[in-house]
Amino acid sequence: MHTDQTQHSVDTLIIGAGLSGLSAAVDLQQAGHNVLLVDKGRGLGGRLAGRRIGDASFDHGAQFMTTRNPRFAATVQDWIAAGVAEEWYSSLPGSSTEGHPRYRGVPSMTAIAKNLATDLNILRSVRVLDIAQRDNQWLANLDNGQQVIAKSMLITAPVPQTIDLLASGNIQLTAADQARLEAIEYEACIAVMAVLDGPSSIPVPGAIALEDGPIAWISDNQQKGVSKIPAITIHGSGDFSAEHFDLDRQITGQQLIDAAQPLLGAGVSDFQVHGWRYSKPTVVDPQPCMLASSDTSLPPLALAGDAFNGPRVEGAVVSGWAAAAALAGLL
Repeated sequence: MHTDQTQHSVDTLIIGAGLSGLSAAVDLQQAGHNVLLVDKGRGLGGRLAGRRIGDASFDHGAQFMTTRNPRFAATVQDWIAAGVAEEWYSSLPGSSTEGHPRYRGVPSMTAIAKNLATDLNILRSVRVLDIAQRDNQWLANLDNGQQVIAKSMLITAPVPQTIDLLASGNIQLTAADQARLEAIEYEACIAVMAVLDGPSSIPVPGAIALEDGPIAWISDNQQKGVSKIPAITIHGSGDFSAEHFDLDRQITGQQLIDAAQPLLGAGVSDFQVHGWRYSKPTVVDPQPCMLASSDTSLPPLALAGDAFNGPRVEGAVVSGWAAAAALAGLL
């Protein structure tokens, strides 16, 4: 017999408190719906990730945002007004084109997720073990022993994890929707967070994007305003990260540091390595989200994330908004 404490009954269960899940939750809650988010991580924001090593602080996931969508552009201005974002740069040294302004989180990218989460009901460090359809509702079992009963559900996990979760409850999508999911592909990224023994020689604004070799990106977290002391983030290229993903992280991290050394202008006193298995979708679904319960007998079910609409911060947010609108129309 379940007591009230172990069972949550909500309008919408959102799996994943990254940007898609948080953005959808804000819209649904403002529309008057009761929403619960569940995320297996300790932090919020998914790939808007930060870490500390001693006095050094790092953005080690998404590095910046650009804006094209009018509502998202207005939202970034709201974040700037709230003090959780600012413009970082619009073109890098050596680049002939003046690019879109790049915005960063203040003091780090995770500040944006924390701002979105302010009034939301979120269970952290909790994993959804399985999901099932029960009559015209969803039932989710959590690894903390609790259950969630929901009228609708939004899954924002990376698509391979979403496919596994659907399989856990033998949830059948239409063949067309299943094929859309199977077509999505991701690239991995090995991220190195390195503390330097002096200021880096990376030119202003503190970022280098590389086309060839094992490194795709280096940023100087001190120049960026994230870290009090010299600290860099190195992102391995897609090819390098795929080849080395399951190898010893310390050895792999040292290889990337060695490759970066000529650009750093300082020595590395400490480092940590993080692997993003689903760092960036390389094949994305053309729609902003998937209403996966369409043409089925399933309760309302939507899928969202940066694999829909494009592998950027903006894509993730716009996808969350689209999913919220799709679900709100069915609640």
